[in-house]
Amino acid sequence: MYKVYFEVRDHDGKAYAIIAAFVGDDRVDTITRLAHGYEVPLPIQCIPDIVRMLAEHNIAVYQVIRYAKLNQSWPSPDSH
Repeated sequence: MYKVYFEVRDHDGKAYAIIAAFVGDDRVDTITRLAHGYEVPLPIQCIPDIVRMLAEHNIAVYQVIRYAKLNQSWPSPDSH
């Protein structure tokens, strides 16, 4: 897991909704709103999927920054 920053244009909340749907209800509280985007802990393999989903909804992604490795784990699909 890494802390990842997505710099996006989100004047109507669509980007937040897409990221929140991706991480799920159990982890939505891990999303941090910043002035020009969102920080969220994610497995690095999920970054392209989120960027693709944002692009499919015509949301500009200006940059993606991977900050630091976290000592957390992503829940497995069978853990729900």
